[in-house]
Amino acid sequence: MRWVTYRSEDGERAGVLDGDVIHALPLGVTLLELIRLGPDGLRDAGERALAAPSATVRADQVVLMAPIPRPPSIRDSLCFLDHMRNCLAATGRSRDLDDTWYRIPAFYFACPATVLGPYDDVPMAPGSVCQDFELEVAAIIGTPGANLSVEQAEQAIIGYTIFNDWSARDLQAQEGVLAIGQAKGKDSGVTLGPYLVTPDELEPYRRNGRLSLHATAIVNDVIVGIGSTEAMDWSFGEIISYASRGVSLEPGDVFGSGTVPTCTLLEHLDPALPQPFPGWLSDGDVVTLQVQGLGEVRQTVRASAPPIPLAERPRPKDA
Repeated sequence: MRWVTYRSEDGERAGVLDGDVIHALPLGVTLLELIRLGPDGLRDAGERALAAPSATVRADQVVLMAPIPRPPSIRDSLCFLDHMRNCLAATGRSRDLDDTWYRIPAFYFACPATVLGPYDDVPMAPGSVCQDFELEVAAIIGTPGANLSVEQAEQAIIGYTIFNDWSARDLQAQEGVLAIGQAKGKDSGVTLGPYLVTPDELEPYRRNGRLSLHATAIVNDVIVGIGSTEAMDWSFGEIISYASRGVSLEPGDVFGSGTVPTCTLLEHLDPALPQPFPGWLSDGDVVTLQVQGLGEVRQTVRASAPPIPLAERPRPKDA
């Protein structure tokens, strides 16, 4: 099933998309509440909606929101090591990765308060002149649990969606000097959508147990990057299992895959890549991300007001 959340005249509603028509659940029922029922409960709710919808509407007649507009948590991972290698090369460093990259999967916490819908305008990070996008796929947890095995973690996934990790590369580089994790370089926006697609819908795209979804990143109708989720070095099961160590995961928790290699602007600073660097995003640019089986998100970048300045701390005289 393909689940959506949309704005109607009556407010936010959830429904199942059948072709181009949304079969809505009663007003007040959210997709997050249905996800908390687990895979069987979500499927039963969908079958009831398809058989006897509370309302029906064409998807192109409403505004689609993120499937889960305010997830309990968002963890963004780095499951494609070639993305990291490409970023290192693009910034003049060696492509060789430290051994730790091969021992544990990397992730950081993103900001649930800045989740955007699939067609919402995207505010640039205040103060940034190096605005970027990152094409990813997200897995959403449907059952709670801690200390999960890889197999249990895979079974806990209730659906997938497109994930765009909007990134301010200049702020990210500045904060990287502090070596305590991601901050303002990352939390200006996370796009989710347009649908939550249940795992059974994607079975035709599995190869050797892995999702193999073709992905394309486009800026102003020009293709920037092409790749596949089949290139993941760390699987969703592995990253979810790792994140669950000593931590209880909750239904609706979102896990980003990390960037599909070449599907971001930063990597194209490397002249070795065939697609030249087109420049950082600016006001009015349109970013379109397409993922096989998951649909398309298309958003316009908008300038933001400058940030409120902070006074620098004086350096100690003996520093």
